[in-house]
Amino acid sequence: MSSILSTRDLQLWYGQTHVLKGIDIHIPEKNIIALIGPSGCGKSTFLKCFNRLNELEPQCKISGSVLFRGRDIYSRYDVNSLRKSIGMVFQKPNPFPMSIYDNIAYGPRVHGIRKKTELDEIVERSLKQAFLWNETKDRLKTNALGLSGGQQQRLCIARALAVSPEVLLMDEPTSALDPISTAKIESLVKELKSKFTVIMVTHNMQQAMRIADKTAFFLLGEMIEFNNTDVLFKTPFDKRTADYISGQFG
Repeated sequence: MSSILSTRDLQLWYGQTHVLKGIDIHIPEKNIIALIGPSGCGKSTFLKCFNRLNELEPQCKISGSVLFRGRDIYSRYDVNSLRKSIGMVFQKPNPFPMSIYDNIAYGPRVHGIRKKTELDEIVERSLKQAFLWNETKDRLKTNALGLSGGQQQRLCIARALAVSPEVLLMDEPTSALDPISTAKIESLVKELKSKFTVIMVTHNMQQAMRIADKTAFFLLGEMIEFNNTDVLFKTPFDKRTADYISGQFG
């Protein structure tokens, strides 16, 4: 199976703090990848490397390489093009203070799409992909901030999908949601796998076991283990992975 993303000796510092230490990974296309590990171990920082969001942090220094379809994204790669291909959904839903329709149409408009019929099709397709069309089709002109928390998160996923990315990065997308909303997001992620590669940070190991094809365990800035999810949870190679999974720390 081909890799859509990979890193080679990826190192990252914030000032003097060494946050990521020599990460080597090959991420297969159209898989769900879970990143697990205790707080502060580098999971979210690693996730943001894939669409260069870490560049927004002061005193951030990166070495090594991050490859998207074989091209180093930190070497003469247009960041706007990159973020169109590799979308991001954050821990806390962050809809824009505008209508549901305009939230979804925002990205396509930025990328030059102006024709209303085309925008209408994108909005409908994206909301359907996010399992949100039936709940919103009669109120597309209402403010997105009026949606529930779970609906807002699905809206943010739809907004990311509207520009037709190849990869979706998700930073603990269900941590602020109730169990019913969490289940809807998990079902959505599993559906998206047929068309997209999904990389998700989660503190919920049961969630990783439910939905991820492969799981990576991070500890103190290192990637300790990366394997098929069932293998990593049932027969981990490293004692530190086994200790974390069994609740010895974290």
